[in-house]
Amino acid sequence: MLQQTDKQEESYSQAHKPASEFETRTEYLDHELQIMKPRRWGLNLPGRDFRFEMEDFVPAIAGTIGISVMYSAVMTAWATGLTAKWPGVNLGAEWIIEVVRVEMLIPALLFCIIGSGFLNPRANLAGNHGPMIPLIGSIALAGAHPLALAALVCVFGLLLSYFKGGSRLVNLTSQGVAGGLLAFLGFMGAKGQITSLFSWAGGLQDKHELTYSLSYVALAIFAVNIVLYAFLAKIGKRWLAIPACSIVAVALALALGAGVDLQFTTAPGLPNMNPWYWWGSTETGWQLGIPNVSHFIASLPWAILAVAMWSPDFLGHRIFQELNYPKNTDKVLMDVDDTMTCCSLRQFTGTFFGGGNITSSWGTYMIPAAIAKRPIPAGAILLGILCIVIATVGYPMDVAVWQPVMSCALLVGVFLPLLEAGLQMVKSSNDTNSAGICIFAALVTNPVLAWAITMFLDNNGLIGDKERAKRLSFTDRIIIPAGAVIVCTLAMAAVGMLPGIPAIL
Repeated sequence: MLQQTDKQEESYSQAHKPASEFETRTEYLDHELQIMKPRRWGLNLPGRDFRFEMEDFVPAIAGTIGISVMYSAVMTAWATGLTAKWPGVNLGAEWIIEVVRVEMLIPALLFCIIGSGFLNPRANLAGNHGPMIPLIGSIALAGAHPLALAALVCVFGLLLSYFKGGSRLVNLTSQGVAGGLLAFLGFMGAKGQITSLFSWAGGLQDKHELTYSLSYVALAIFAVNIVLYAFLAKIGKRWLAIPACSIVAVALALALGAGVDLQFTTAPGLPNMNPWYWWGSTETGWQLGIPNVSHFIASLPWAILAVAMWSPDFLGHRIFQELNYPKNTDKVLMDVDDTMTCCSLRQFTGTFFGGGNITSSWGTYMIPAAIAKRPIPAGAILLGILCIVIATVGYPMDVAVWQPVMSCALLVGVFLPLLEAGLQMVKSSNDTNSAGICIFAALVTNPVLAWAITMFLDNNGLIGDKERAKRLSFTDRIIIPAGAVIVCTLAMAAVGMLPGIPAIL
């Protein structure tokens, strides 16, 4: 007993063993996860508290590719919406690139390298709020202001984090509901990327001035990558899927004549990082000026919606760690409330310096990191460095957002693993019942409202495990789940996200 106690009190550096002492690489990585004791809001140092391993490059590369794609999509949506809303606003391609660079530089340094890397390795990186991207055009047309939206998201997120609301909601979500949510997100995301790549390949015919479509390029890329992904999974190297499949996609696309679509247009440089340039005038930056009261009112329902959608997003990333990490690794699992704190602060900071991203837990980083059996800090530092280098050099951004790279990286690095994890969580008939209702509700409405509704039904024994409901308190059965349903419903009704019901505002 004394020996066991002494072992538990060993620091990471004392408990660390070289990889040569383990029979397999997997055993070494499992041991690393089990002996780590990250300091929460304290200084974590390489060697003393964590180490860099070659596997850390996988989530770093995947996260960099994913965020380059997401940021480009976000800024393009803002430019389109604001130009349509305000005739005097003119936001072109150069503006989009400059804002993307701002978002990649400031948050990478403050929240990837310093925040999740050195100060709190239990806080997942603050990335992009993917489900909000299709709504940005509507947000702009509603008269919202990016800086006002960021301030409100920051305040609501900090409040939810302070009262431990995020972790409470995650703990109240059963395996069946979570499995259904992950399966739905994985399936819909995979379908979207498959459609996007075929659309891209089919649209190349005009640029080539050919009489036939190049859709076979997409078919060839998917066929080869399916075989490669299956092979990597079979030999236990699935963590290599993102770089391997992306390289294969580029090679096939170039070999089959689709390279004319790849253009290097983003030259080296640094963006203007003076907040006054971006927000202080209607002639520079976003050309919107400082937000006023009407901007805050227009931004309010969207801010509530964004924060309400955080919990299921964070839930998926936390569960993915739990499914891939070995036992006795609770100390390295992402802390939902700390992640919300970082996302909230990152939201306002990034926008204050000129960005326009709507942030959430970084899925294109966390999911590959979990597959590679790596904790947060080392990969976070590498990712931050890669983002700074790519944003400064410029040209690699063009490769990262090229459709073959983007679709394959997101498909094998995010959506297929999400689908697999969701199916893995559905282990009993009770779980199947909850998962099925969750998927059905998501198809009818959207995954966030579906999560809230099925959580309420499941916690009251109306679906799923009826015995589980008896173990929950009145607060956990009624008050919190019902509150989640009400908040999500009102926020979505306000902005027109309920099918068949026009927006209230």
